[in-house]
Amino acid sequence: MRQIVLDTETTGLETSEGHRIIEIGCVEIIGRRCTGRVLHYYLNPQRDSDQAALDVHGLTSEFLADKPLFSAVVEDFIQFVDGAELVIHNAPFDIGFLDHELRLLGGQWGVLSQRCQVLDTLVMARQMYPGQRVSLDALCRRFGIDNSNRELHGALLDARLLAEVYLTMTGGQVGLSLDGESSSGGAEVEAIRRLPQGRPALLVQAAGVEELARHESRLDHLDSKLEGGSLWRRGP
Repeated sequence: MRQIVLDTETTGLETSEGHRIIEIGCVEIIGRRCTGRVLHYYLNPQRDSDQAALDVHGLTSEFLADKPLFSAVVEDFIQFVDGAELVIHNAPFDIGFLDHELRLLGGQWGVLSQRCQVLDTLVMARQMYPGQRVSLDALCRRFGIDNSNRELHGALLDARLLAEVYLTMTGGQVGLSLDGESSSGGAEVEAIRRLPQGRPALLVQAAGVEELARHESRLDHLDSKLEGGSLWRRGP
């Protein structure tokens, strides 16, 4: 299966208020392996960001002024995601903004649901960890994924973190390196490296007779000090 982990940054929260996408980040996964292909664009929204949104992503109007319009990258974007399953944290938000951008171009591109399946990792995480925090930062902490560079939100950075979270949450994990990775949008980003499949299995070292005897002696000592004895010797 080909999957695209996707994230966006926007000028605000509601398309009904005229807010637009200012950054798109995509990471490709095939067969549960990050391929190294990414798509990354900063976009000129032709409007200012709300202050609350600017505080989150830090992408100023001055920085975005010379970036392409969504109309200039839509064909590359559609080609990159077409037929894939999109993996998104809080998918209705990103899909809603992307569909809005597509509609602004006259509808000739349709909507993403006509081209892609969508997997919402926020819904998945809430089902797996009911009542617990399941933001991207919280999931990174849960799985020991380094997000120390995430002082501000960024679409490509968040997509790469979500790729790690998703693969870990569903039974696999990737490793990250600092080598250059090719981007369909022309950006130089960090590569994703995987551990070699042929690596030797971890050595399992069984305890020896003397070690087992010392262990039992330690348990005897605990039994003499604790009412009810040590937990290791209690029945189920």
